[in-house]
Formats: sequence, C-alpha cells, structure tokens
Amino acid sequence: MKVLVADDSLTMRRIIKKALGKIGYEDVAEAQDGVEALEILDKGGVDLLITDWNMPAMNGLELVTRARAGNHKKVPILMVTTNATPSDVAQALKAGVNSYLAKPMTPEQLRDKIHAVMA
Repeated sequence: MKVLVADDSLTMRRIIKKALGKIGYEDVAEAQDGVEALEILDKGGVDLLITDWNMPAMNGLELVTRARAGNHKKVPILMVTTNATPSDVAQALKAGVNSYLAKPMTPEQLRDKIHAVMA
C-alpha cells in the first residue's frame, strides 16, 4: 500500500513516516504542499493520503477539495493537523476527509485511524 504524506514541515513528515514504518507501512511518498501532493496523486498509485491543513501554495483543505472534485474521489484521506476545533473538523469532513487526527499523535492513534479509513 502506498501512502502519500503532505506536510510543509520536514520534521513532521519524518515523524509521520517513522510512525507509518512502525505500523507496517513502508511505501511512503512525501509532498511539501498541496500542489506537489496533487501532482503525485495525479500520477496514480496512491492508496492513502495523509495531509496537514496548514501548508503554503495550496493548503490541505484546498487539496482535499481538488482531489475530491477530480479523479481521486475514492482515495481515503486522513487529515493530521493542529486545527482541531469542532468547526475545523466539520469543515474538513464536509470537504471530503475520511477521518481527522489532531497533532501531536501517537503511532497507535495513527494506526487506528488508518485502519478505520481503509476498512
């Protein structure tokens, strides 16, 4: 299974990638913003998108909206972000996110969310 992690923070991408490795996901692509993530999605082969909300060029919410409006309606999307108010969560779910996880998170929380969206 190929996972795409979109986050402008290199440190956060590394943390998520390490957590994914601990729970058995080794095929991980990285994007530093929504524009790059959408380009990777358009190439195909991505089974799960994990995205931050706050990114330059194209934020995570716009990425989700464009992915859902385009050819990526069925790719499960997990938003991992510090934007964790109830209205943020509702806005992301309305845009097409399958699940939501507030930073900081544990590998176990990430695993549980991934299993839920992939089920």
